[in-house]
Amino acid sequence: MSEESGNNESASLEKLLIDNPLDFRFHAAYLTYSNIYDKTTDPEAKKQLNQNVMALQKNQIDYETFYRNISQYRAEGGSQYHYDRTFIKTQRKRDWRKDAQKQERNRRHRK
Repeated sequence: MSEESGNNESASLEKLLIDNPLDFRFHAAYLTYSNIYDKTTDPEAKKQLNQNVMALQKNQIDYETFYRNISQYRAEGGSQYHYDRTFIKTQRKRDWRKDAQKQERNRRHRK
């Protein structure tokens, strides 16, 4: 009897492969689940993640509840909403035209 319960626990700790790419909302939730599952090492956390994604698939919980339930496993290293800003170089139209004319002149007389 204890071997069966041990088997069930190890089976419940495996990553679930129930992705549905045709359903965008579920696919996004599954990708979030997958990333968190791969990063965590706690067996209890993996069990909870599996239960949440299964409940979401069976429509027992909604997406808001799903994300609320897994939020404790998502937050890591301070801010959960950290976005890097990329540097965008801007240029005035007059400067751009001046550079383009210079390049064109150089191309014309290069021969």
